[in-house]
Amino acid sequence: MNVKAQQSEATRRELLAAARGLFADRGYGGVGTEEIVRAAGVTRGALYHHFSGKQDLFRAVYEEIEQELVEQIAAVAVEAANPVDALRKGARAWLDACEQPDVQRIALLDAPSVLGWEEWREIGMRYGFGLVEGTLQAAVDAGLLEPQPVRPLAHLIVGAVDEAALVIARADDGGRTRREVGESVDRFLDRLAPAS
Repeated sequence: MNVKAQQSEATRRELLAAARGLFADRGYGGVGTEEIVRAAGVTRGALYHHFSGKQDLFRAVYEEIEQELVEQIAAVAVEAANPVDALRKGARAWLDACEQPDVQRIALLDAPSVLGWEEWREIGMRYGFGLVEGTLQAAVDAGLLEPQPVRPLAHLIVGAVDEAALVIARADDGGRTRREVGESVDRFLDRLAPAS
């Protein structure tokens, strides 16, 4: 990478970091582009060089969060004893992340309305769906789940866990909802095992 490209990438990272902090604190609607460029220490022209506008910057911040979450969940899941345990550990890691202010505000509360439900869902599915589907296939292959098409099951699990995440994100009860939802998700995953 030449010096100019490195500087450009550094500017982009500064914009993403500044926007992420501001969006997490006050939400998309509470932050203006002038405030973002000021916090990033760049010009308005730099913002429009990298992004078409505030919504495009928000999209990039949301995608960054999704990518980080998948990496964190994969790191936890890889330590699991088997694929079903990996699903359980991954679900727990995702639900724990839902209590982080940036994940809560940006990924769960603002992204559906700022980007629209379809785009929000498409981005979320792009990052996490393959991980869930692959883990389910591994569980079927290991005999830990009944043989079945895993794609529909992956959609059901992702939908259920994403709905659980939205419930947690809207709760303000000192972690009670997180605990109760987590127990429900564990029971749901336990029911996937073949009858013995």
